[in-house]
Amino acid sequence: MNSVPQIFDTKLRRRRRERAVREFDAFSFLATAARDEIGERLDAVNRPFGRAVWHGAVEQPAAGSVRWVRSDSAFGFVPNGGLVFEEERLPFGAQTLELFASAMALHAANDLPGALAQIRRCLKPEGLFIGAMLGGRTLHELRLALSEAEIEIDGGLSPRVAPFVDVRDAGALLQRAGFAQPVADVDTIVVRYETPLRLFGDLRGMAETNVLGERRRTFLKRSVLTRAGEIYEKKFAGPDGRVPATFDIVYLTGWAPGP
Repeated sequence: MNSVPQIFDTKLRRRRRERAVREFDAFSFLATAARDEIGERLDAVNRPFGRAVWHGAVEQPAAGSVRWVRSDSAFGFVPNGGLVFEEERLPFGAQTLELFASAMALHAANDLPGALAQIRRCLKPEGLFIGAMLGGRTLHELRLALSEAEIEIDGGLSPRVAPFVDVRDAGALLQRAGFAQPVADVDTIVVRYETPLRLFGDLRGMAETNVLGERRRTFLKRSVLTRAGEIYEKKFAGPDGRVPATFDIVYLTGWAPGP
C-alpha cells in the first residue's frame, strides 16, 4: 500500500499531456524558458558529462558535448530511442548516470522527496542534478479569484490550483535527498493577458490544468467562472486592462557526493 499522499491524479495528468502534444509548441514558452536557463547553467559547468538524461516535454539544450537520452512521462513527447517513465519511478540503476536534468515535470510529483532521492541514487559520484519546476507563488492571482468566486456562489471551496513548493523548502529537500552543494533559486515570469480566459487556454495548451486528486469531478460552473473573471480583473488588472499571471520557476541544482 502506498503511504505517500496522492495529491495528484497521475493517470489524468498523463492523458492530458498526451492530448497536449500536437499543439504544445504554441504553448511551450515556460518550458522553453526553463530549458534555455538550464542550458546556460550547464554551459557554466566546466566539465564533460557522459550518460545524461533529459526529462521534459521540450527538446534538450545544446549544452557543450552532453550526449542526452530523452525521456518524459508521456509517449508523445519522447522521440524514438527515448524513455517513458513517471518522475517517481526512475528506471535506472544505482550510480549509472552522470547528469540528470528535469524540465518542468517535478512540480506534479506526489512524492517529491522520494523522486529527488531516486535521482540522487542514480547519479555517479560527482554527478549533477539540475531541474526546473513551478513553485512559489505560481498562479496566486487565479487561486484567489477562483476561491472567492466559489465561496460566494457555492458557499464552499474545492481545490482548483495545485500547491507549489516554496524555494526554501526546495533547497531543504535537496539536502534531505543527500545532494552536496544544494542550491535552489527562483525566476519569476509574469505574463499579461487580455482576459483571464486567455490564461485558461494557455494552461490547457501546456497541460497544466487541474489534476488534483480531490478536485470536483464536475465541470466548473459558468457562473463561478464568470465571477472569478470579474474578481481577477477587479483585483489585478493594470491600467491597460490586462491581467497578470505569475509563474515562479524554481531551479534546483545538486551534486552527488564524491571524493
